[in-house]
Amino acid sequence: MKATVTIKKNSEFRRIYNKGANAATSLLVLYARKGRPGQTGRLGITVGTKVGKAVVRNTVRRRLREIYRLNRHRLRPGYDVIIVARVRSRTVGYGDLERDFLRLADRLGLLVKDEKDTDISGQGVS
Repeated sequence: MKATVTIKKNSEFRRIYNKGANAATSLLVLYARKGRPGQTGRLGITVGTKVGKAVVRNTVRRRLREIYRLNRHRLRPGYDVIIVARVRSRTVGYGDLERDFLRLADRLGLLVKDEKDTDISGQGVS
């Protein structure tokens, strides 16, 4: 499996913040913007110091990166995605973070719907 391409430059983050679509919950904020032609989707993760000290921030960052990696096949190709962790994200479990990520991706129209796919609550789509 290919490694996730990351967004690293401040100017790229700012462009997606300003010109991309966004959606938010109490745990996460998700920004998305169509990438340049021929480019695969990229990921940026922001976890501010209010979330906690370095160990806590890195734990949240690792969880979010894994959630994106495991659900990348469900997302539309070619979109740059930025995930911003809010303060409450440090106290919740992995499942809650994943559910919020999928809910936000669906709200922004990033999820690809398959006939055999399941919705966010785990129920089969009929």
